[in-house]
Amino acid sequence: QVQLVESGGGLVQAGGSLRLSCAASGRTLSSIIMGWFRQAPGKEREFVAAISSSGGSTYYADSVKGRFTISRDNAKNTVYLQMNSLKPEDTAVYYCAARKLQSTVRITTSRLYDYWGQGTQVTVSS
Repeated sequence: QVQLVESGGGLVQAGGSLRLSCAASGRTLSSIIMGWFRQAPGKEREFVAAISSSGGSTYYADSVKGRFTISRDNAKNTVYLQMNSLKPEDTAVYYCAARKLQSTVRITTSRLYDYWGQGTQVTVSS
């Protein structure tokens, strides 16, 4: 069992930056693929970014590519999402997720993730 707790959300102006953290407990993250998803009001949950267990491979949604960076510190059992050049359309609840499946096949598919955090609100004002 893995427990995930996100932090770092908040209110920021367009063009600003935020860094989200996802701390895990209950199991080491070193062998687990991690991802970030987000859900805006009235919209479905969507993939944002993912990182392989070693951190050697990263994956991004087109909408955030070049602005967001996912990273992990397995020694601290923590995954990060650095968000730069934020836009109002980035406003959403951001969720950290972990999946037991080792393969990176369909890494953007939320239902293939087994553990989820409670979410942290990110609001970007124009």
